[in-house]
Amino acid sequence: MVMFGLCLAVGYVATKVALEGWKDRESPMPRWRQGIMWITRLCSRFILFSFGYHWIRRIGKPVSREIAPIVVSNHVSYIEPIFFFYELFPTIVASESHDSIPFVGTIIRAMQVIYVNRFSPMSRKHAVNEIKRKASCDEFPRVLLFPEGTTTNGRFLISFQLGAFIPGFPIQPVVVRYPYIHFDQSWGHISLVKLMFRMFTQFHNFMEVEYLPVITPRNDKQENAIHFAERASHVLAGALNVLQTSHSYGDLMLLTKAAQLGLDNVSEYTVEMAWVERSFNISTSEAIDFLDKFLSMKPDSRGHVNIQGFSAVLRLGLCPFTEKIFTFLDVEKCGYITFRQFLLGSAYVLKQPLFKQACIAAYDKFDDGHGYMSMRQLGNLVQHAVPNLHHEKLGQLFKLFNVDDDGLISRDDFMSCLRRNPLLIALFAAHLNFHISLEVL
Repeated sequence: MVMFGLCLAVGYVATKVALEGWKDRESPMPRWRQGIMWITRLCSRFILFSFGYHWIRRIGKPVSREIAPIVVSNHVSYIEPIFFFYELFPTIVASESHDSIPFVGTIIRAMQVIYVNRFSPMSRKHAVNEIKRKASCDEFPRVLLFPEGTTTNGRFLISFQLGAFIPGFPIQPVVVRYPYIHFDQSWGHISLVKLMFRMFTQFHNFMEVEYLPVITPRNDKQENAIHFAERASHVLAGALNVLQTSHSYGDLMLLTKAAQLGLDNVSEYTVEMAWVERSFNISTSEAIDFLDKFLSMKPDSRGHVNIQGFSAVLRLGLCPFTEKIFTFLDVEKCGYITFRQFLLGSAYVLKQPLFKQACIAAYDKFDDGHGYMSMRQLGNLVQHAVPNLHHEKLGQLFKLFNVDDDGLISRDDFMSCLRRNPLLIALFAAHLNFHISLEVL
C-alpha cells in the first residue's frame, strides 16, 4: 500500500508537470512532454507490482503504429488500462464521468482521451470522428478501445460496440487472461475497494497478455463495420476459448437497477440487449422503462409475474382480455411471465410498422373535434374489448391514459401512454381497419 500510494503521488505530480502550460490539447503531445510522462508510465508498472503482478507474461508483440493504429482488447478488470498505459501509452476512449475521478482524471487527460457519452448519438458520432482523426495521424499514439464497453467475468465475450470498426483502419486484437486458483480478479459484483484489498493481500496475481495478428478490413463492399466487428469478436473469442453472447452494456444497466432494488436472481433481468436492439430497434433507456413497468407488477424472488400482478398494472383486473394478453406473453404456458417475455412482447407490438397509425386511428375514432377524450368516450372505446368494465376500473384506466393529469386525454396523452404500454393497443383492435398481429416471432 505504501508503494501504491507513493507511485500514485509521483505519477500524479509528473503528469501535472507534463500538462503544465499545454494549451493545444487537440494536437499531438510534444515529445518532451511525452518524455516526462515516462515517469508516470514507470509508476504505473510499480502500481501493478504492488497489486501482485510481479511479472506479466507476454505472448507476441505489438505491431508498429503504422501497421495497426487501433488496438482492441477484452475487458475484465481495471488492471488492463493500467497495463496498456505503461506498455503502449495509447489514446483511450472513455466515459465522460472518468474525467472527474481524482488522480485518474488528470492522468487520462495526458493520454488525450476521447470522451463519449454512450447515450448521446451526437457524442458517439463525435467520438468516432475523433478515433478516425487520431488513427489517421502517425503523430498521435495508438487508439485503444475495449469494444465490450464494460468489464465482464472473462468467461464469455459480449457484443462489441462499433466505434473501433467504423473508421475502417487495421486493428490489432489483444487478449488478457488472469489465471487463478483462489481469487477471481474480474471486476463484477465487487466494490473497487474490496477488489483492491484482495489484490494487495494476494502473494502473487497472474496475468497474461497475448498480441494477436492484425485484422485488416476487407475492400469488398459486402463488409461493413458490423461484419468487421464480428470478425474481430470471433478472433478474440477463439483466442480466449470462450463463448460469444449478445449481451451488452445495456444488460449491465438492467442488472444494476435490479441489484440496487435488492431483488433476488438479478441475472433474470438480463435480456441480451444487443440482440434486442438489432431485432426490435429498442434502446436501453426504453428497456429500462419497461423494466420499471415490470417491477411494478411485483415479481417473485425468481423474477416471475403471475396474471394477478400483470392485470393490476394494466388497470383492468382479471378478465378475458387480460388473460388473452397474458397468454400472448406466456409463450411457454407456465402460468407466469419473465421480464424477457414482457420486454420482447411489448417491443414486438411497439415496433410494428402500423403501430403509430393504429394509435392515431383509435384516438380519432372517438375524438369529437375538441382535441381531447373524456372518461365516457374512453369507456365507449374499450367496451368491445372489455364489456361491462366496472366504473372503478375505468377510472383507473382513464388515470393511466391521462398522463398530464388534467382530467382529459389529449392525443399526446394517448400516444404517450400507448408507447409506454403498447400491449394496450389491443383494447382498440375492434375499431381499426387494419390488424396488428399478436403472435410471437
